[in-house]
Amino acid sequence: MAAPSFPSVVPRKDGFYDKYIRNQQILSQAQLKRLMEHKYSAEGQSIIEPPMQVFWKWIVEQLPLWWAPNAITIVGLIINVVTTLILAFYSPDCKQEAPRWAYFLSGLGLFIYQTLDAIDGKQARRTKSSTPLGELFDHGCDSISTGTVMLGASITLQLGYTPGWVLFENLAAYALFYCAHWQTYVCGTLKFGKIDVTEGQLMIILVYVLAGLFGPQFWSYEIPVLHTQLKMIPIYFSLLGAGMQLISAFKVILLQGGVGKNGSTVAGTSTIFPVVPITAVILLACMIQQKSPSHLFENNPCLYLLAFGLLAAKVTNRLVVAHMTKSEMDFWDTGFLGPGALFLNQYFNCWFNEYFVLWLCLLWVLFDILRYSASVCQEICDYLQIYCFTITSRPTSNKKIETSNGALS
Repeated sequence: MAAPSFPSVVPRKDGFYDKYIRNQQILSQAQLKRLMEHKYSAEGQSIIEPPMQVFWKWIVEQLPLWWAPNAITIVGLIINVVTTLILAFYSPDCKQEAPRWAYFLSGLGLFIYQTLDAIDGKQARRTKSSTPLGELFDHGCDSISTGTVMLGASITLQLGYTPGWVLFENLAAYALFYCAHWQTYVCGTLKFGKIDVTEGQLMIILVYVLAGLFGPQFWSYEIPVLHTQLKMIPIYFSLLGAGMQLISAFKVILLQGGVGKNGSTVAGTSTIFPVVPITAVILLACMIQQKSPSHLFENNPCLYLLAFGLLAAKVTNRLVVAHMTKSEMDFWDTGFLGPGALFLNQYFNCWFNEYFVLWLCLLWVLFDILRYSASVCQEICDYLQIYCFTITSRPTSNKKIETSNGALS
């Protein structure tokens, strides 16, 4: 749709701060122009989505028209993160039992996040405020939520007693979410499978509820015939769904090729190169865990996974930006400085306490993703002459700014 035009305003003279900000810009003018031309494209529907759509459509009708779509998304993310951090506070090693109310609270937090995440795009179309920023903001919040949701599930299932499963499940979730957007970068369309995010989230909500009703030890009950603990059932189901999605993604990436020239990505770049950043995240996480003399991961799984979850979210965000701006994705990311410090500390026989360096790593990757996200959102808002968390447009020049229906449904 075309945003309304406003009377022109007198341009103000740039000061020192404005020049500094311009020199620090992440997106070029060419990228911003291509972003403005971006059209959201998705196909496929999961099994449980049709009945959920009825509920989501009813919910969005209850919202006031002044509530901006991005504000809906960020509120859902904050609730999801806070409820998970409460669980992590009571069980930092993924072994201890948290209060029953904390599991119910996390289940409610995830349900609220799922609902708000599903209706932000509907609210955008309802208020005629759809922009490319909506899609980018939605995916950015999803990338952070992926790590927190898997961490909460790991705590509830008390996977700290099997640290290998904790690391595998969380790294697999990061990689799976990344691959979904890697496929989109290649073919230009986000594809949903029959078993997808909605089913996974509902399964984890059930995990929370049962732990709240019977305690987390419920998931440690051994099934007589199968001779396996009950907690392995949701793990096996998640692996089945992940396998189906990965097969679908790699069919597109490796066999069908991209929509660009000679089978390249939407940006005309290599379809294989995007594997490098996420592989670096996974390798660093595994190497640091294996080489730690103080068993850093085993003793501090929550801190460890929060740090690497944020790093995975950062590289995923950069992939989404590359897709929406049809530009090349660079390998280097400043977020790697955090895990790099852990790696170098181990290389020099741990001159500094590993726990202390882990905290520095977490704080750095948190600052880095917040800085990057805020900068990108601000640059897009400035270019489109909109606000991020309100529907009101800014005064612009007489030319109209074209926006696309970028928000998710």
